[in-house]
Order: sequence, then structure tokens, then C-alpha cells
Amino acid sequence: MTKRIQIFDTTLRDGEQTPGVSLNVQEKIEIAKQLELLGVDIIEAGFPRVSNGDYEAVKAIAKAVKKPIVAGLARANKGDIDRAWEALKYAERPRIHTFIATSDIHMEYKLNMKPDEVLKKAIDMVTYAKSLCNDIEFSPEDGSRTRPEFLYKVLEAVINAGATVVNIPDTVGYTTPGEFGVFIRGIKENVPNINKAVISVHCHNDLGLAVANSLAAIENGAEQIECAINGLGERAGNAALEEIAMVLKTRKDYFDYETSVVTERIHRVSSMVSSFAGINIQKNKAIVGANAFAHESGIHQHGVINNSKTYEIMTPESIGLKQNNMVLGKHSGRHAFQERLNELGYNLDKDKIDEAFKKFKELSDKKKEISDSDIEALVNQNVIQVDEKYNLENFQVTTGNNMVSTATVRIKKDDKVMQEAACGDGPINALFNVIERTIGVNIKLEDYALKAITSGKDALGEVTVKVDIDGNKFIGRGISLDVIEASVKAYMNAINKFANK
Repeated sequence: MTKRIQIFDTTLRDGEQTPGVSLNVQEKIEIAKQLELLGVDIIEAGFPRVSNGDYEAVKAIAKAVKKPIVAGLARANKGDIDRAWEALKYAERPRIHTFIATSDIHMEYKLNMKPDEVLKKAIDMVTYAKSLCNDIEFSPEDGSRTRPEFLYKVLEAVINAGATVVNIPDTVGYTTPGEFGVFIRGIKENVPNINKAVISVHCHNDLGLAVANSLAAIENGAEQIECAINGLGERAGNAALEEIAMVLKTRKDYFDYETSVVTERIHRVSSMVSSFAGINIQKNKAIVGANAFAHESGIHQHGVINNSKTYEIMTPESIGLKQNNMVLGKHSGRHAFQERLNELGYNLDKDKIDEAFKKFKELSDKKKEISDSDIEALVNQNVIQVDEKYNLENFQVTTGNNMVSTATVRIKKDDKVMQEAACGDGPINALFNVIERTIGVNIKLEDYALKAITSGKDALGEVTVKVDIDGNKFIGRGISLDVIEASVKAYMNAINKFANK
């Protein structure tokens, strides 16, 4: 009989710990809603004790989604657990996820605790968490490098204390599939009460083995996989959710396991996470990369034309890349536009549809045909409305190969209109300099990325900037047929996020 594997998505917790990624509460809520539509079993919404922003996000997500379990991370101490429960208690299906390190190197050098002290702390904190919430997940941090005998002892104790899930993290991505499979099987065979809890794994990708290790764990008794959209996460990231889901679906003949993931929604949520996080997906990324279903070789193209199965083991439609012949353009109506949004997996309220349609009409006056990628970019840009405390009324830039670039801007805040001019090394640098001067805030540009949404001379340009303002990180996004305008929009978007914070 086919066995069901639970998918625990940690995009909003471990995924947000990706260097350079910072999501605001509204962005997290929108991603959580997409994860619910995707069909994940558990959403780890954040780490409530780490910041007020994380607390508010977990609380908001707990209220916003209904079907998945909503989990919040907490270290093994009462302060963390209390804070997690304060946010999670609004969820229909809450889970407290608590952890403490159990490997010798972590106990000695990070915790400065003896094994018996760690064991007692684990028991006490799981017991305390259980007094607040019925569903408790426990993780022995650096589990894959923990002495098996001590790990068995800890797991047995926390299950007796009330843990419903025991999660084994390969925290530093050190293990290999063969040994990790044996490691999980050892837990199943040597922890007497293991049948009272779900075995979970959380694999990191430092050696590029996170997905392979997760699959090896499934084959040896794991029933829950912790993963993230696009493989986001600390350092080299986590096991990629889309890869886990599609391996189990495509190779059902071998694995005979299934998930609740609606794979046709993978592209939609992957695109949203990439846009909000400001992390472009590499073109040759499995499942969701731009080249995943592309064929350049003549031999390959000939084979695919005759029968797609010659070189495609899964279809583009299976991840939500729909082949649609209906062209949208300046004469398309609101009904056709809304129908396309539904096909692409968007579930927007009337105000957001109206705003997206307005932007669509503006674009269609400049561009003959609007692609699905254009629509996704428009919606991702406008689905999260940032209150424009600083409104850029107009800008002008003068540049050339033998002259200093000069920019002027007119920015309005409340009833005050500000105008300035500045120079820079190129038009974009000049504009960023004059915006910074006008607003009077020191801004450090940490990253700038430009990509074309589609091909052709009339392709939309999407710019993502990452800035540091007063020690806080903000990601700004802007799209336009004019890459300079897209750059200005992205910079102003980041500044307005700062102003709203």
C-alpha cells in the first residue's frame, strides 16, 4: 500500500535565514496562503522569540491559514516556548517545535553542558511545551553527528515526555545517503517507543546531498520531510520541496510513496518566493529552472517533437507551466485577465485584481502581447501593497559615454515636495545618489540584480535591490519596460519598506 509522506515546509523560517533574505509580514502571509494551496502538511511560520517581526508574522499566519499545521520554532527554554505559544495559539492546528543540540561538539563548545544536563533540559522543556500544546516536535540539533546511543536515549525520553514528532537534522549537511539511511533505520530499531512518534528529517545541502539524504531517510522509516521552496535556507540551503515532491511523483514505480502536494502549483509558489526573497533561480535548477524543460540540441528537439517522453520524464504542465494559446493584449477584457490569473494559481480579492488589471492595461499600451511571465511579474510586484510614504513624482537623468551622469528627482512626502540633483558613475548610480540625498537617509546598496522577464526587445525588466538602512535589511522590487525606471522603482520600494517599518 502506498505510504503518505508529510511535507513540512520551512521556507518562512529556515528559508528566510538565507543570507540577504528579509520578508515582511504581508509577504509571509501571501507565501503561507500559496503553501496552503500547494497542499503542504505543516508550515513552519517562523521563530517567534527571535524578533517582534517574526512573532507578528507567526501570529498572522496562524490566523490566516486553516488546513496546514502551523509550527513555530523555540529553543529549549521557557521564554522561547511561551513566546511561540503566544503566537501559535490562534492556529486551528498549532505545533511547538523545540530543539537543543545533542552532538558532542555542540554540547561542549556551544552549550557548555554535559550530556545528562542536555537530556534533562530536553525532557523538562518538552514536558512544559506539552502543557501548552498537544502537538510537539523535538529536534536534537546536529542529530546526524550525535552519538547514536545518546541520541536513542534522548529520543525515547522526549517521546515519553509528550513529543509527537522527533526530527533528525543533518544540521551541517555532512552525512551521505547510505549512512543517513542506516542512521534513521538505527533509530527505528533502537528507540523502544518510536512507534508513538513520527520520524522526521531536516537535511541541509552543504555537500549537495539534501534531497538524496531525505529520500534515503524515507526508505528507512522517515515519515516527514522538512524542506523549503527553491531549496532556500542557511548556507547552501535545505532540501528543495519541489524536488522531493516531483521525485516521489515521477518515480512512484520505485518509491511507492506519495505526498499531498498539488504539483501543478509548484511553479506559482516558486516564482512568488523567488520574487519576494530577491533570489533568482539558477537556470539549470531542477524542476523550476528556466532550462528544466528547454531543449537546444537538434537530436533532443527532434525526439521531443515526435514524442516528448524521449527527453522529458515529466511534463511542464505537471508543475503548473500551462501551454495556453490565448493571447492577452490591449483589447483583452477584465474577465479574460481574471481567468488567466485563476489558471496561473492566483486567488486575489477584488481590489488586488483591479490593481493588477490596471497595471496590465498600462503595460499592454506599450507591449503588443502579454505573456504569463509578464502577468506573474505584474502581480508579484503589486500583490503586496507598500504604503508610499515617499512618492516619486518624476525623475530625469542625463548620461553618455563621455560625460558625467546627472540625475534630478521630485519626491513628495505628505504635503512636502522635495527636489534635488546629483551626479554618479552611470545613470542608475546618479539616480540612487539623488534619491538618497533628497530623502536624507544613509543607504548602503548591498546587491543589485536585473533580469529580463521574457525575451525580445519589448521584454519587461525586473530589478531587485537589497539595501541596508540603519542596520536593517530591505529588499525592493521594480518592473518596467525601461530598466532605469525599474531600478528607480525598486530603490523606492525598499525605501518605503523602511519608512513603513
